[in-house]
Order: sequence, then structure tokens, then C-alpha cells
Amino acid sequence: MPAFRIAPAVAEAFPDTLIALVTATGLRGRESWPHTAAAVDELEQQLANGTWHPADETDPRIEAWHTAYRSFGTNPRRIRPSVDALGRRLAKKGSLPRINPAVDSYNAVSVRHGLPAGAFDLDHVTGDVDIRHADGTESFTPLGEPDTVENPKPGEIIYTDPTGVLTRHWNHRDAHRTRVIEDSTHVAFVIETLHAERDGDLLKVAAEELQALLAPHAEQTSVHFISPAQPQVTT
Repeated sequence: MPAFRIAPAVAEAFPDTLIALVTATGLRGRESWPHTAAAVDELEQQLANGTWHPADETDPRIEAWHTAYRSFGTNPRRIRPSVDALGRRLAKKGSLPRINPAVDSYNAVSVRHGLPAGAFDLDHVTGDVDIRHADGTESFTPLGEPDTVENPKPGEIIYTDPTGVLTRHWNHRDAHRTRVIEDSTHVAFVIETLHAERDGDLLKVAAEELQALLAPHAEQTSVHFISPAQPQVTT
């Protein structure tokens, strides 16, 4: 089982970081997930009737990520944090993409709470996962582009295992190798905030919601938290 750990330099630069790590084993992604379908439908209906809108870049939760992106040299209006891009897509199209039940679950939780979320198929992770600054030598193959290889810029924050980068720009885009598909059975989901003092309770609610969506379709689920005070968790 891989460990997830936040590097000291990242913890020092972002001392109020809190990351929920929700793991699921024995996932059954090919059966019907009615609670996830209902959660996505509810968000779309609330948007349509004007009772709810996704957080945008004026929201403190999104603004914090824009500030973080700029600090490590990424333009957040060109390369957007995942929750920002997802919320903008939802606001424009009126609907969320339907990928597969596990991905739809974390997308719904992410956009509802204005917190970035992602996931990794642990059967394709090759060792411990570090959240650290890139040194520029790493390679990354973007989700949906298996023939593309990118090199993160030095100083960019990445998730990486010994084989390569799992996520660029902290949470902008996940890797093709560890993408979650219907047949993924062992998955780690992450939900993130840079302001635990302000949004830590919201993060914990989001993690519980995600776990509740996963649990009926998994043999086992668990929730752990990574922070500068608890920089490593083993899944």
C-alpha cells in the first residue's frame, strides 16, 4: 500500500494545507450508483432553478488556489485549478460530464463544496506518492493523451510516484496512467484546501459525503487526513 506524504517545503509554503484521503477497495464501477446519479442531478437542477451556483474565482476557496498557482509560476486563468474549471463548465453548460460512477462522485462533491478533488487508481501507482515541488526532470502524460509527455516546470507543485507525475499544477490535471475507469477497484481520492482553519470542517463534510457515495459499492472505505502536522498517511 503506498504512502502519501507532503514534502517539508510544501508544508512550509502552505502551512494551513489539509488534504482528505478517501480510499476505497473492492470498488464495483460497473453497477448502478443511484445516489451518485441523484447527487449530480440535484446539482444541475439547483443550478437551473437558481438556488445554487458553483464557486467562481471571486470565492475565497477558489481565490486561494489562484494565489497558490501564481506563487509557483502557473497562470490560474490559463491553467485553472480543477474545481474552478469544473465549476465554470457546469455554469456554462448546465451539466456535469458523466465519466463513470467513481469520477462522477468526486466531481459532484468537489463542485458542491468548492474544493478541488481528484483520484488515482492505486493498482497503477508504483510506490509512495509525494506532494512536492518539481525539479524539472519529471515526466507527465496527461489524462486522455497517452502519447503526450510533458515536463513540469521547476518549482511547480506535483503529485508524483517513482515512475512519474500523477498530477500537475497541484490539482489541475491528473495523469493518464493512474486514471480511474469503470474497472478500477482500488482507488485513492483526494480533496484539498489551503485554509484548514477556515474550511477544514467543510473539507471533512465533503470527505464524509464522498465516502457515503462510495461505500455501497465498495468492500471497504476509509478517510485519512494529511497536513503539515501529519505529513504522511499510508493507505
